[in-house]
Amino acid sequence: MATGKFITFEGGEGSGKSTQAQLLADRLRGRGSDVVLTREPGGSPFAEQVRALILDPATAPHSTLSEALLFYAARSDHLDTTIRPALAAGRWVICDRFSDSTRVYQGVAGGLEPAVLDRLEGMIVAPTRPDLTLILDLPADIGLARAGNRRMANAVVDMQPDAYEKRELAYHERLRAGYATIAQVEPQRCVLVDGARVQDAVAAEIWAHVERRLVRGGG
Repeated sequence: MATGKFITFEGGEGSGKSTQAQLLADRLRGRGSDVVLTREPGGSPFAEQVRALILDPATAPHSTLSEALLFYAARSDHLDTTIRPALAAGRWVICDRFSDSTRVYQGVAGGLEPAVLDRLEGMIVAPTRPDLTLILDLPADIGLARAGNRRMANAVVDMQPDAYEKRELAYHERLRAGYATIAQVEPQRCVLVDGARVQDAVAAEIWAHVERRLVRGGG
């Protein structure tokens, strides 16, 4: 059985989850914890190759099921190569996106039947479920504007929106609603965090949740 702690960050485009994941990893390391910071899709050599295929705007059109299968192929390798060994060694694992993203992007917003995702989840993820999932919530239009500003700041290496950022606003609004539903249904695992505030305020709330649920609880 895994002995480490597994934390995932979720949210729509431009929600700030990647930044907050890094800040949490830095804070935990500062108190002496051994931390693995990873991401999805990606986190292992094979999964990073799948990531490049999925996010490339030039990738040929494909079905939502095909897309979900790619995510779970990457996730299977990521779990076997990175996440499970780290947890078994007693390390903290912080992951920027995990299976909730597939449930929301390909399920709620993409229209894939929940039963299909439940089957994949049971095959690939169980029993490696996160101890805590932090969902950064903000209006879709604000998140997309932030994502655009981020591209401008990194224009040399990343000039074009990825395959998801290019989708219509209504799609991103469905994502937000999907995440809110997950947080409501699974309050024992998930926390909905207001991501529209300044970075330090968001980080402070995140640390309070981690400290209360995992650190003081013996993590």
